[in-house]
Amino acid sequence: MYVLALDTALAACSAAVLDTRHGILASASVAMRRGHAEALLPAVHQVMDDAGVAFSDLDRIAVTVGPGSFTGLRVGVSAARGIALAARRPAVGITTLAAFAAPALILAQGTPVLAVIDARHGQFYAQTFGGGSATEARIAPLADIVELASEPIRIAGNCADLVAVAWPRGKPSHVTVDPNEAPDISWVARLGATSSLEAAPKPFYLRAADARPQAPQLPQQ
Repeated sequence: MYVLALDTALAACSAAVLDTRHGILASASVAMRRGHAEALLPAVHQVMDDAGVAFSDLDRIAVTVGPGSFTGLRVGVSAARGIALAARRPAVGITTLAAFAAPALILAQGTPVLAVIDARHGQFYAQTFGGGSATEARIAPLADIVELASEPIRIAGNCADLVAVAWPRGKPSHVTVDPNEAPDISWVARLGATSSLEAAPKPFYLRAADARPQAPQLPQQ
């Protein structure tokens, strides 16, 4: 199976091509917080050329759907759905929290993983994976995030260090994963290869956008 993976949800623009028989054939990732729309399609063409895979050879397209940057999510999801439509192949969405947690679960060897992403304004996106402490994705302040785990846990995500520093002394011991600004695109591809195809991917926000349209001004009498 050939999988094209895309990620523009956070602080990187990434693309990769996975052959499930032989591993990652090509990948590209550039750190950036803005400009994903201009950088993504050139990155896609680069990895497709480097992998020697045609769009018609793809079996599916995987894309991070959030939580993350509102603009970045729309860029990635729109590109994935457009490529899927043109190639007549299915697209699948992968949450950024799951993508952060996946490699940490391998290292954790049975210990649950807490994936955390900075949601700004004192809020954090969080979800635990594995073990008896698995939870649904949520947005909450830091004080609530550290209450999610009731057993030793491994922390992953773009603010893992911050969560580790705030961890209460009375809580079980934990192991901190070196934080990354964005998910590893190779894991987005691997998760995409094994995910069920239920519906076209759409942005997973967890909260309303910070910017809202201005209310229309009524004409003065």
